Formats: sequence, structure tokens, C-alpha cells
Amino acid sequence: MKPNKEQILEILKTICFENQKTDIVSSNSVLNVLVFEKEIVIDLKTNNPSLQAKNKIKSQILNSINFKYNNEFNLKVNFILKKEIPKTILNSTKKLDNINNIIAISSGKGGVGKSTVTANLAVSLSKMGFNVGILDADIYGPSIPLMFNVFESKPLAVNIDGKSKMKPVESFGIKILSIGFFTKLDQAVIWRGPMASKALNQMIFDAAWGELDFLLIDLPPGTGDIHLSIMQSLPISGAVVVSTPQNVALIDARKGVSMFNQENINVPVLGIIENMSYFTPLELPDNKYYLFGKEGAKNLSKDLEIPFLGEIPLIQGIRESGDYGRPAALQDETIVESVFNDITKNMLSELLNRNNKLPETEVIKITTMSGCSAVK
Repeated sequence: MKPNKEQILEILKTICFENQKTDIVSSNSVLNVLVFEKEIVIDLKTNNPSLQAKNKIKSQILNSINFKYNNEFNLKVNFILKKEIPKTILNSTKKLDNINNIIAISSGKGGVGKSTVTANLAVSLSKMGFNVGILDADIYGPSIPLMFNVFESKPLAVNIDGKSKMKPVESFGIKILSIGFFTKLDQAVIWRGPMASKALNQMIFDAAWGELDFLLIDLPPGTGDIHLSIMQSLPISGAVVVSTPQNVALIDARKGVSMFNQENINVPVLGIIENMSYFTPLELPDNKYYLFGKEGAKNLSKDLEIPFLGEIPLIQGIRESGDYGRPAALQDETIVESVFNDITKNMLSELLNRNNKLPETEVIKITTMSGCSAVK
């Protein structure tokens, strides 16, 4: 029997901290449950930092999981010392309690495939079992509706607790809001910064997103008013920078990283993704042609001392899938699916590592080796 999130939570409901009558799930001590292909990660908050207390609760969890699955899986337990894990790293005047993580996807330069990366990361996260939404914040060039074949759709108005809210459009299990839903394909959006920021705030705070594990924000290229508005009004968990390998794109990618590191923004950069890294012809599967330069983004990540999340080859199918409104990562057992799956896992690992570096939280991280698909 392969474990899933619900089964793990049922096991955890039988476990209590010492001198407590409420189980660790009902007491909201279980902060996170992740099931990957070969591991399960459980984040557990505790107010007792003693080694004896941690070993006792760890033993209870391991014994219960082993008993349930007849010692089929090799269990590994890691402790991460903190006092309390916030949902996000950046403090904000407005909170989104129903959204656990907000990831900003950015590029210093236009045309490097930022929206394509956003769409496929969202699909990869969804296939892992996460609840995912996309906010298309590229006000002047929204392309997410086309990439999900919903450019003719309109968000509906729903009543939530007596307030009228926008219901995001759904496609392939992804919830989407974009300014593209409110404009015609051939209509230019000619707005000043404050007007664009107001529209984005409405799509964020006046939307019925429901419960989301991840909200991906497809930012406009460059750095400007919209970036500053979003970074300062939302609790961003981390940012991902997309670039191609050539120098003209890397110069702008460096500026994008610098923007997130500004004191008045202070958003951790989870890493850089290199798009259009190389081209491999079908008739020469062992050959790689570096049309835009070799490993430019990887070298930039080393120079800036930030993680390199992965490279995406130049594949015609990725472009065609975006044009037809069906992101390429939906294709099972393909190179594209594998590439985006690996990049998504690297992004998740960096997100966990960044959170784990935050001070003042006590967490138990439990890793179980298994053979199941990813579930959040």
C-alpha cells in the first residue's frame, strides 16, 4: 500500500505530545505534510525543545508509520530547530490566511520564457498534489490565459461571507486570474503604475482563491512600480528568476536578483532557472547545440551565490503546447515533464531550506523513504 497525505494525517491523529490530550493534528502542531516519490516530509511545531521530548514524539511517529505499512519503508528523521514557522518570510500589512506560499516568478528581460516557466511550474506542482493558483501580474502583456486556453473566459462573481468576490477561472486544476480576462486580445492596457497596482490588489484580495498551497505570481519583465507594489503588499515566500544563457539577458537577470535583495523588499531568491539552454535535434539525440551561450545562468548563480534550479532545453513542443493552451508539463513520461519536475523539486527544497533558516522556531522534519507520488 502506498501512503498518501490523508493516510499519514490519520496516523498522526493518534499521537499526542506528552501531558496533552489533543492530538498533534487537531492542535495544529502539524504544519506541513509532503509526500514525494521517495520521501515524506512532515513539519511539526513543538514548544518543548528538550531532546527527550523530541525523541519521544519522533519514536511514536516512526513506530506508528512502520506499523501501518509493515516496515515496508525506510524512515529517516531530521530535526530542525525553530520556535515557530511563519507561512511566509516577508511581513505584510495584509495577510492571506488561505494561501500557504506565494512565489514570485520574474525575469529582468522580456522574451526569456517567464510565463511559460510559470505555467509549467504550476502544472508540475499540481501533478504533485498541491492546490495551485496563478496570478498573471504581467499587466501589459498577459499571456497566461492563452497558455491555458481560457482567454475567452471571464471570472464569475460569488458571495463569500456577504462580500462579492471574483472566482478564478480554472484550467487543468489550476486557478487563474489575469487582467487578460478583462481586456480584448487586441486591446492595449495603457495604465499608469498606481492604476495597475490597484487592479492587481483587487485580483489578489477580492478573489475567492479558496485554499491554496501555492500562488505563483507571473510578474512583468524588468523592475518597476508593479514589482514594488506586490513585494510590499504581499507576504512573498520567495522569488524565482528566469533567464536565457546570453549576456544581454544575464545583465537584466542580475538586476532582478538585486531588486529582491533591496532592504525595502527583502524577498529571498530561491534560485535561477535557465531557459532555452541548448538545442538537441531529433536525428542527433546525443548532440547539444548551445545557441544562446553555454551555462550562462548557472555561472551567474555561482557568481551571486544563489541556487541554480535547473536548465530547460530549447524544445519545439514547449512552444507549441503554450500556443495551443496545454502546458507541456501535462505530457506524461516525457523529457519536458521530467525537466520541470526536477526544477519544481529543487524549488521546493530551497523553499524548505529558506524557511528552515528562519530563527526562533522548533520544528521536527520527518523524512520517509517511499515509492509514492507527490501529495501535499
